[in-house]
Amino acid sequence: MPKRSSPRRPAHVPSLDRLFRCLALPALAVAIWLGQPRPAAAQVFVPHTVELDPEQLESLGFELLQDADRWARFRQFGEALPRAELASQLLPESAQVWAVLGSLYVQVDRYDDGIEALFKARDIEPENAAIRFTIGSAFFQGEDYAGAVEELEAGLALMPNTPGALFDLGNAYFMLERFERAIASYEEAFAQDGGFWPALNNIGLVRYEQGMTDRALGQWESSTALAPEEAEPLLAQAAALYARGDRDRSLALAEEAIVLDSRYTDLEFLKINLWGAQLLADVEQLLADPRLQALLARTEPRAEPIFIRP
Repeated sequence: MPKRSSPRRPAHVPSLDRLFRCLALPALAVAIWLGQPRPAAAQVFVPHTVELDPEQLESLGFELLQDADRWARFRQFGEALPRAELASQLLPESAQVWAVLGSLYVQVDRYDDGIEALFKARDIEPENAAIRFTIGSAFFQGEDYAGAVEELEAGLALMPNTPGALFDLGNAYFMLERFERAIASYEEAFAQDGGFWPALNNIGLVRYEQGMTDRALGQWESSTALAPEEAEPLLAQAAALYARGDRDRSLALAEEAIVLDSRYTDLEFLKINLWGAQLLADVEQLLADPRLQALLARTEPRAEPIFIRP
């Protein structure tokens, strides 16, 4: 999984204590907290104090959580995080709230805070497979691959028919260089979802690092057959063929890949996507070819999408 840089946070975020002092006025307090329009200065507002009952607190907590989720969908973590933090104060026994908060902390590189929150979610609902999967993903991002395996396998014991978790498990095994276990996980993910081309693609990544070029090429060709608009398996094939000396076919595939998604010409981006040392070395030679250098000079970098939802 990619490590994400920390987004810029607001210059000032009101404290939770300040908000709780306003809880007698839920609508106004939340409006102030979330930066919504306030009454004009000339208006006179005399509040009527209302005692909040547990149902009101619960409703307010889940509204904040939903709002946090909406901001997170647009990767606006500076907006999402304070809402999720407040929701955790209002709903301290909600595993869902702690899971969301933990995921947000990990997104902004507050890894220790994220794991702590996720463990709280797990303590509340130890049999919740989704929470175990989320912890596994967080461990992977923190490069604790053994921890990722443990949590992902625990989640899969509860919910075995989860191709995405099996794929993540394969990635963790890959990083531990337990290649056959990685391939078994990828194969099971694909068996459960016959359209899941990344599983086939990553089997190719493993096989290439094992020196099995023909088998790797077969996996990437199958990936391309399933997802012809995806750049990664095309560029992987191009790198392997270029290393073999099949220059014309290699460059044609590479050009197609670059037009589809030029991010795959960035070696750091490829490392994030688990390209191994041998494939990285071969693609570096490929990308140095003058024909591709000329194409890259004319290619605008592809921007990251604003809306990303895992």
